[in-house]
Amino acid sequence: MQPTKTSRLQADPRAKGLIFDLDGTLLDSMPLHWKAWHSACARYGADVDRDFFFGHVGKSMSEIATVLINEYNIDASVDDITRLKDELVYAEMDSVRRIEPIVAIAEANYGRLPMSIGTGSNHKRAELMLQNAGILHYFKAIVCAEDVVNHKPSPDTFLRCAELMGVAPADCQVFEDGEPGLKAARAAGMIATDVKPFYDF
Repeated sequence: MQPTKTSRLQADPRAKGLIFDLDGTLLDSMPLHWKAWHSACARYGADVDRDFFFGHVGKSMSEIATVLINEYNIDASVDDITRLKDELVYAEMDSVRRIEPIVAIAEANYGRLPMSIGTGSNHKRAELMLQNAGILHYFKAIVCAEDVVNHKPSPDTFLRCAELMGVAPADCQVFEDGEPGLKAARAAGMIATDVKPFYDF
């Protein structure tokens, strides 16, 4: 993954708080998630299409598992397949690299603006990945799948981030790579920044 337009990646001057998605935004972890989902489903005899999977990026693990089970007629429970997927991710988590131009935004604003993470991941995995990347301490709050009832594209995740940071939603800037997350940011009335145009994904 190579940055193509890094000079335009920055905090909006209007922003009083920054919210970052995790997978595919701060960390180049989507290839690992894809590999883990594909391998987990393959153990149940399903050959998951890559484009189908990436069409659901941004949803919670349980939602993705439910979609895959229904689409590919997988004979497994949501708990079984998400547990297997998580095991595969943890086994190779050290291979995940930071997306430096986005991390640079967090570094530049650490101590200047409150910042948080809004992700469909679970707390254990999100915190471990952030710790491995050396950036866990940048964030005042981490809002994960278990913290809200309605996940992206619902605005609930990002509204909870704003609440924990003590910043009005209209004053928050969200950095996202997934369409559900961008829809969630807009629904929350926040400044939505799509990081995809700046990279060769």
